[in-house]
Parts: sequence; structure tokens; C-alpha cells
Amino acid sequence: MPLSTQWDAHPLDAFKQFVKSTDFVRISKHAGANDRPPISDASASVYVYMFGKFALWMNDQHKVFSRITARDLLQFLDYGDAPESKDLNSKIAYRYLRLIERCLTHLEISPNAAQSAIFDAFKTGKVASDGRTIALDDIQIAAFLAHLPPIDVPPGRGYASWKRRRDRAMQIVMLLGGLRVAETIGLLVEEVAKQSRIDGALEIHITPVAKHDTSYDHTAVLPPIAARELLNWLAERRMLDIPGTLVFPADRQGARLNKATVYRQVKATFQRAGMADVSRTGGRTLRNTFAVQEFQKGTPVAEVTESLGLALERSTQLYQELSRRAQ
Repeated sequence: MPLSTQWDAHPLDAFKQFVKSTDFVRISKHAGANDRPPISDASASVYVYMFGKFALWMNDQHKVFSRITARDLLQFLDYGDAPESKDLNSKIAYRYLRLIERCLTHLEISPNAAQSAIFDAFKTGKVASDGRTIALDDIQIAAFLAHLPPIDVPPGRGYASWKRRRDRAMQIVMLLGGLRVAETIGLLVEEVAKQSRIDGALEIHITPVAKHDTSYDHTAVLPPIAARELLNWLAERRMLDIPGTLVFPADRQGARLNKATVYRQVKATFQRAGMADVSRTGGRTLRNTFAVQEFQKGTPVAEVTESLGLALERSTQLYQELSRRAQ
């Protein structure tokens, strides 16, 4: 039985097999990086739930997967505006299209209806209008940097003082390096270059080790201001003789930081900077800001994709749209 026939007859069953396969990972990754294992059961369950809603819609509308069109997919997004489907907001709509795009790529169906639907969704504002996606402007960036945790206590003196310097370096790495929260708290000492480049920048070679299973091998480059902060913190970390290899440990025993702790510390910086009007004050906003700033500087899409550790260049579309709106 042809693969597309299986998807048409039993789309959810076919998807359940696909989502736990190495092909699901391979299709989403950088070219040449094909050795990652299947995604975790927890991640797979989220994808299965999402595709299950789409499968129900196809059944209600008498649609078959192999013949789905961009217009069909946009109708599905409109269906999500119904009271019984309130959770299908703009950001989640984009994720649906990306997920379906991956499935159609797996089936080698061309043209890929989801790719066309993504373009149309951005053009019409269905995705770009997502008010929850926040990026800071230049004035807000300056205010955030000016209100990072202080470093006015000598290194090594007191429990709170070293944590302030840890949090300071951690937040500047997220803002100026574009790291995800999971990548930041899972960052390993050996992934940070031993010294800055001749231009003062510092390379971080991020691997999936100790991070979320959607993290890919990639290189982030910190500008000189962030490089100095991170190298200073690493020097203090060595002086404190903290065991383990986590760059930003939770305590003197080298334990892993909790995401909630990172969120609280980032939020505290926003509060000190007087940015109560920013609706989302977590690490994602810092990452969004990095991406938008890169596009505003004219950085090529391929370089931004690599810096963010994204699988595909089209994953940057949302950031490109935010950049255009900010100009």
C-alpha cells in the first residue's frame, strides 16, 4: 500500500508512526545532521494531540491528507477561531502549519500546501498579528542591559553575590546570543570557547547534551560585551570550585537551574528597568529580540538560522516579519 494511501485512510495512526521515527527528526534538521534519535515520548504526545485535532477536522470536512490544499489549511485555521477551538491562536496556528508541512515533506508531496499556507498566513496577518510574540526595541534593550543584576560585590564573598553575577551573565547571553532558556541552563563549560576571537566575540558551540530534545548542534556568537561577561563569570565559577560542567549552576554543588528560576530573574530585570508595559517578560522575549536585531542589521537568513539553532530557514519567517514591522 502506498504511503500516501495509509495517510489518507488512517491519518492519525500514520502520524503516530511517523512522529516516533528518525525521519520525523531528520526532516526538521540541518542538512547532514541525521544521527539524532527519535523525539521523546512527552514531545511526541504533544504532536499527536495537535495532529489529532487536524485529523478530526479532515474527517468532518471529508478531506484526505494527500490532497489537502493551502486553502483547506487556512480554512482549518479559521475553524480554530470557533468557540470549541479557542486554543488555536495565531502562534499555535503557525505550529500547526509547520507540523503539516513536515508531514507533506515526508510524503514527498509537491507543491507543499502547508508552505503556501504559511506564506498566505503571514501575508494576511493571521500569524504575524500574534501579539504574544514580543521583541524589545533599541531603547528597551538599553534599559534592560542597564538594569541587569549588579556586580558591585567582590567575587566569592557571600552566597547572593555570585548568583547575581551568574544571573547577569546568563541574561546577557540570552539577549545577545539568542539562546533558548533550555539551552542556557543546559550550557556546558566545554561548549564555550576558551578565549575570544580577534574581534572580541566569543563562540559557543551548542550541542543537544543536557538540553531540550529540540536543540540542534549550532554555533552562537556573543558580541564583545557579552563575551567579557561570560568569561568573567566562568573565571569566578572556577574560583568557586563548583563541580560539574554546567555553565550556570543552581548552587555551589553544581545542580541544574530550574526554568522557573530563570523566568523570575529575567522578570526582575524587566521590573528594575521599569518595563511594566512589556506583556511577556521571559527568556523567549530575549531570544525574539536577538533574532529581530540580527535581521535589522542585515544579517543573512542562513546566518540567523544557524545562530538560533533552527532546523530550517523558513523557521525565521516570524522574526523577519517582526523586524519589518519594527522598522
